[in-house]
Amino acid sequence: MAEKFTSGNWTEQVLQSDKPVLVDLWAEWCGPCRMIGPIVDELAKEYDGKAVVGKLNVDENPDIAANYGVRSIPTLLVFKGGQLVDKIVGAVPKPNIAQKLEAQLA
Repeated sequence: MAEKFTSGNWTEQVLQSDKPVLVDLWAEWCGPCRMIGPIVDELAKEYDGKAVVGKLNVDENPDIAANYGVRSIPTLLVFKGGQLVDKIVGAVPKPNIAQKLEAQLA
């Protein structure tokens, strides 16, 4: 199951992680977000121990979305070493997301 990121645990779980981190920024009312939600959960299982995969509800944590200039959701952010290294906007197929995460494992 994907982690639940919030403004309260963002620094510890995302910025200070020693593994690459994939963050799905989503909202309950967003149809495309619901489409990729199960994909994010699958990736969380597949990359368990290699990367951290989680979700951040933008309605509950608008400060994080604003901080990274997120204007549309779903947006997937990829972090490595506390730095934003990649971004995907919109609902994309699972292989596209996995490829972005895989690139940070090398």
